[in-house]
Amino acid sequence: MSKTAMTAQSDDERLTLKEVIAMGVGGMVGGGIFSVLGLAIAQAGHAAPVAFALGGVIAMLTGLAYARLGLRFQSDGGSFTYLERAFLNQNVAGIGGWLLLVGYVGTMALYAYTFGVYGTAMLGGNENTRVPMHHLLESLVLLAFLGVNLYGVKASGTSELLIVTIKVLILGLFAIIGLFYVKADHLLPVFNHGYLGVLMGAALIFVAYEGFELIPNAVNEMVAPERNLKRGIVGSIAITIAIYVLVSLVAVGNLLPVEIKRYGEYALAQAARPFLGQAGFLLIGIAALFSTASAINATLFGTARLGMVMATEDALPAAFGFRRKQNNIPWVSLIVITACTLAFTNLADLTIISAFASSTFLLIFAAINLSAWRLRREIGGGRGGALVGLLLSFASWLTLMAYLWRSSRESFYWILWIYVAVVLAELLFSQRRLVFRPK
Repeated sequence: MSKTAMTAQSDDERLTLKEVIAMGVGGMVGGGIFSVLGLAIAQAGHAAPVAFALGGVIAMLTGLAYARLGLRFQSDGGSFTYLERAFLNQNVAGIGGWLLLVGYVGTMALYAYTFGVYGTAMLGGNENTRVPMHHLLESLVLLAFLGVNLYGVKASGTSELLIVTIKVLILGLFAIIGLFYVKADHLLPVFNHGYLGVLMGAALIFVAYEGFELIPNAVNEMVAPERNLKRGIVGSIAITIAIYVLVSLVAVGNLLPVEIKRYGEYALAQAARPFLGQAGFLLIGIAALFSTASAINATLFGTARLGMVMATEDALPAAFGFRRKQNNIPWVSLIVITACTLAFTNLADLTIISAFASSTFLLIFAAINLSAWRLRREIGGGRGGALVGLLLSFASWLTLMAYLWRSSRESFYWILWIYVAVVLAELLFSQRRLVFRPK
């Protein structure tokens, strides 16, 4: 077979630009918007669309840093690899890897929580059965996809494109039809909760933009990465910003604050009732179940393999690298990560879960922007974007922590103790520990 034929054959098996964009959109529009919309509106008020746009600006700046790093260091390790390259102290990369791992646990907990909320709302029931039903559904969906991943089933790029297309069409239908029913008095004054509320809202729901950072992990599986990596990241973030801004605009324009507070986690489905009736409620509910289920599956698949890569780099216990001989599946990593997600989902509420996931990814994205700035001579590109991304990410994180300290002290302590545990795990128990070093 000629070299040209081999290249053509390999290109047929690689991810196209459409599939790369679908991967990014699917990772971001994976459940967050369905559950955190109420939190965004509670903080930002009428300016919730502005809060989503601000979160998108931070994501876009960070996405450009990921694109440059991904092209220079073409590795499946993604964020973990970039931190290793940027910092001489390997414990920094180790802590970053641990944070990434627990951040993904937080996002899967959010997806499972959302699945339970919408599943319970659609099944109905009285006040006595809602809480047990919610816990049952959020646990079952995690266990179901643990079984799927242990068995070895995974989605191809083509199927992910189909799934994302369906999700975008449903949300697009909601946004376009809903715009005709928006009430002006629901939107004015725009900054009714003040400018600080916008920043708080953006920080609290930033987890809704988590997902695009997985694109560079597939740099070796895409067609013409030197052209399509940056296009895929920028395109997916731009599409997601448009979806979030339009969807939040329609939600704010169709629901009163008292209704948003009453319906909380499934405010988005309730926002479809004024112009689509019960069918709209069910349509958004189905989209939420569909989105969260696919996001759990994809995130669990990728997170387990991140754990395996970290184990080979001596950043996690060697057990995380154990694989089944038949199909090379990292079964220990899958089981441990699922168990941690189950515990977090069932013990924490939505504010804790969302705040933790948003806080963690704001820190990770700040570190990635710092890495891009430190490696600017090696990866090329302007230094301004990385610095602005770093400052915005860190400022948003500080705003979020200040907000939690004042209004949700329990969430603040949850996040603090998890971060302390992460740092201690790296410094005391990893293969590169600073104390109790092996002889």
